Amino acid sequence: MEPLRITHFSDVLCVWAYVTQVRMDKLVEEFGSEVAIDYRYVSVFGFARDKLEERWRGKGGLAAYGEHVAGVVGQFEHVPFHRDLWSRVVPISSMPAHLLLCAVRLLEREGRAAPGSQRDAAWHVRQACFRDARDISDQAVLVQIAGELGLDVEAIAAHLAAGRAHAELARDADLTREQDIRVSPTVILNEGRQRMSGNVGYRVLVANVREVLKRPAMEASWC
Repeated sequence: MEPLRITHFSDVLCVWAYVTQVRMDKLVEEFGSEVAIDYRYVSVFGFARDKLEERWRGKGGLAAYGEHVAGVVGQFEHVPFHRDLWSRVVPISSMPAHLLLCAVRLLEREGRAAPGSQRDAAWHVRQACFRDARDISDQAVLVQIAGELGLDVEAIAAHLAAGRAHAELARDADLTREQDIRVSPTVILNEGRQRMSGNVGYRVLVANVREVLKRPAMEASWC
């Protein structure tokens, strides 16, 4: 039996994707080979600094946004937050990190990285950002993270230099337009008929997955 295909769209600079990643990991742990998660990237923070400066002008600026993010993270015990993020350390864009992760996806697809490497790399990139206040828009920082994970840094650089990682990220952008993805994170299943966006509780995720798994392929789910 083919596994249930789940597509997960997120931006690595999105705080809600950071705090809810544990739920996706738990989903895989609970359902095992019954599900297969395809991790894709949506550009919510593609021009992060300019976008946030504009939106938070008159409300305290980037420092106030950092306090807002700290408040979100503070609701969850499993994720720490570094106060320097969005005050002393302000990433310009999430796009460099997304490119790196697309290169890791290619390595995984080619068998040159272990299964789950893209998911693990995305989690470590998020931790580097939110927990350690490292600037993940800096290519040198991203190369360091890849090296820390034992990934083939030269192979990643080759995918970036040849444009293959860019093509892969462009494919993600096409998917976000086709599916009209505007929120990070967004989970899509049941061939696009079911979507859950933002801070979706684990029980809600499980209920939707179980409902689709127990229904015949062409029968509508009640979830």
